[in-house]
Amino acid sequence: MSNDNEDLLDKGKQNNTKVKEERKEGEPTSAFKGASWAALLIGVTSYLIGLYNANMQLNEKGYYFAVLVFGLYSAISLQKAVRDKDEGIPVTNIYYGISWFALIVSISLMAIGLFNAGSIVLSEKGFYGMAFVLSLFAAITVQKNIRDTQRSREKD
Repeated sequence: MSNDNEDLLDKGKQNNTKVKEERKEGEPTSAFKGASWAALLIGVTSYLIGLYNANMQLNEKGYYFAVLVFGLYSAISLQKAVRDKDEGIPVTNIYYGISWFALIVSISLMAIGLFNAGSIVLSEKGFYGMAFVLSLFAAITVQKNIRDTQRSREKD
């Protein structure tokens, strides 16, 4: 009789156990990937909503939009160049230097634009600055996660 009870308990345990997907070595967790994507979407969406609702001329809005796109691209490009160099993948010094230069220029353009923006109150300047930095950091993290996931799956 006790064997029957043990068999029933074993079957119950088997039915209640969840199948956990195996994560490859070096692959980021799903939670980290999700948090990175969420940070990117929140940063970019907040920035764009703020820009859409801003009381500034269209050419000013275009400037801040272009700086965001330039900043995102330059941050991802620099992350890729740094990672390639670290992994022994050939990267020319000119591309590496231009990647650094582009990121510095994009951050400088944002800082100079906000510093000189007389029509934007200080709290809005802080909002744009923080949304910009969040977006850059999140873009780098998302790109890193994609690359780590791809690399871990190629090992098999």
